[in-house]
Amino acid sequence: MFQRVILFLIANFSVVIVLSVAMRVLGVDAWLATQGLEGQMTGILIMAVLIGFGGSLISLAMSKTMAKRGMGVQVIDRPGNSTEQWLVSTVERQARDAGIGMPEVGVFQSPQPNAFATGMNRNSSLVAVSTGLLQHMSQDEVEAVLGHEVSHIANGDMVTMGLLQGVLNTFVIFFARVIGLLIDRVIFKIERGLGPGFWIGSIVAEVVLGILASIIAMWFSRWREYRADAGGASLAGRHKMIGALRALQRVNQPEDLPGEMAAFGISGARKGALGKLLLSHPPLEERIEALERAQ
Repeated sequence: MFQRVILFLIANFSVVIVLSVAMRVLGVDAWLATQGLEGQMTGILIMAVLIGFGGSLISLAMSKTMAKRGMGVQVIDRPGNSTEQWLVSTVERQARDAGIGMPEVGVFQSPQPNAFATGMNRNSSLVAVSTGLLQHMSQDEVEAVLGHEVSHIANGDMVTMGLLQGVLNTFVIFFARVIGLLIDRVIFKIERGLGPGFWIGSIVAEVVLGILASIIAMWFSRWREYRADAGGASLAGRHKMIGALRALQRVNQPEDLPGEMAAFGISGARKGALGKLLLSHPPLEERIEALERAQ
């Protein structure tokens, strides 16, 4: 369940970088620097919105395709065995109960127990589970994991994360360039055009502000996991959802999914003070306690 966010964030970051570099190569930054203060601020804001939301919406539109290719997901078009038939029928039932369109269902090769859901909207999504999940968990536990992922789709988490990331991208791009211009004007006393202060300052500011934006995005991701757990409990049963989370504790610590998929997986792990702030998922014990208190 962690993969989906990581893949999304990687795609979003990559698109934003490409768009930012393109703006610099095309001379948009240099042109803005020749305008008056009011024109500079207006132009930078418009550019930040275009790049910020452009990167987020493009990565959201690409999320399902990237997940299939990046994770090597084999979509179950025609169930070839009883396990695949059960996966498809279970997701179909849960999707109907959750009031969403039937997602594509797939399996990807990984020894670690994990799963994710992704897609641009509630009626065109993908739910995928790892081979490790099927090997290490009972049918009841897998059912709960599927319910968790279907709940992510029903809650519109990918779209909400995309919009939030768009706002954060805009914030980072706008203030990074404003900081760069201020360094040029105040420290280097450059009145027109762009100097070294802008290029160095804006790049450093983008890195620092990008970390702060990631902390906000991951906080939202952690909050969203509690809602998905509650949804999984509603679709599959609270005892099954608790059992699935406990099963994850029994297995070797699950690996983080790659890229933007991380925030949409079932689990994730980082250590250290900064690592905890960048966790896409709350600790498993806290998620179990939240479900136990909800009886």
